[in-house]
Amino acid sequence: MPDAGMPVVGMVGAGQLARMTQQAAIGLGVDLRVLAGGTGESAARVISDVRVGDYRDLDDLRDFAKGCAVVTFDHEHVPTGHIAALAADGIAVRPGAEALVHAQDKAVMRERLTAVGAPCPPWRRVATEAEVREFGDEHGWPVVLKAIRGGYDGRGVWICDDPAEAAEVLGGGVALMAEAYVPFERELAVLVARSPHGQGVSYPVVETVQRDGICVEVLAPAPGLDPEHAAEAQRVGLKIANELGVTGLLAVEMFQTKTGMLVNELAMRPHNSGHWTIEGARTSQFEQHLRAVLDLPLGSPSMTAPVVVMANVLGGDDPDLFARYEHVMAHDPGVKVHFYGKEVRPGRKIGHVTALGDDLASVRERARHAAVYLSEGIYT
Repeated sequence: MPDAGMPVVGMVGAGQLARMTQQAAIGLGVDLRVLAGGTGESAARVISDVRVGDYRDLDDLRDFAKGCAVVTFDHEHVPTGHIAALAADGIAVRPGAEALVHAQDKAVMRERLTAVGAPCPPWRRVATEAEVREFGDEHGWPVVLKAIRGGYDGRGVWICDDPAEAAEVLGGGVALMAEAYVPFERELAVLVARSPHGQGVSYPVVETVQRDGICVEVLAPAPGLDPEHAAEAQRVGLKIANELGVTGLLAVEMFQTKTGMLVNELAMRPHNSGHWTIEGARTSQFEQHLRAVLDLPLGSPSMTAPVVVMANVLGGDDPDLFARYEHVMAHDPGVKVHFYGKEVRPGRKIGHVTALGDDLASVRERARHAAVYLSEGIYT
């Protein structure tokens, strides 16, 4: 039972985001309950209040929500209608269905962002090769095809050089949209938080480094970013959160181009681009999300060091991670290691490391060394 009248926050999903949210919940004195598909999932292994159920089953969701002050999410896959049904039952669901659908459905997201004036690439819904060909003739090839629902970490995205490649993708039976290919200079992300009564804060804009569709590094703040451009990105993030009625965290992934910034994707939950905040910000993204969904005053997003670098640890061929701890800790006692309690598989995100300091090159090298050694047992 909750102590001292502290609220129970229900988080649908038991992945690493819920696992790291538990650390913040302990500090706040908040009880965190998770809905897991099984007891072996990442968060279910470290949280005492675990309910096993199917997030696609409305009855399971209703049972899970009983006694919760608020229900939130560590992924966007809960059916939109189920979220609306929970809200109709009088349950505080944050973010609500009307906001979260913009992170679930890319076409709905693009329609709304276009309507509120957020900078986006040209796009349209497509169902036939002729429609893709027409789009490509207007905006140029290659054309990016995206699954409207269900894609993440590079999945559900196809870069098509010609109509023949597009036809192969169209044959998969997935609802698709087309976007103009953006020749971006780098990828940026801005993480903002908004509470139900409208308070909002923004973390510094970061650079995200991708490889094979997976984020491998986050550099905070984004090196060399013009302060006016950084402020504009933060304004865009806060505007989107307000216009969409987001409650909780909102991650806005952006492309930086020669002519400005374009919004790429949205996520309404703690996000990989914000893991650096555990050690690198006065208030971690996980604590901030709890504060926001509980409508508490938001915490300071300011940095604890001039430079912070987060590097994801990807699974390698050797699953014995603990055997490599000694080298990493002895080599650099200042690096912080976080593992997610996941089975090691090659290329899978199994943890991250964070390094702080004054010089980007040296901090980045420290984070890379730790991440690569933990993954491969060697660093060259």
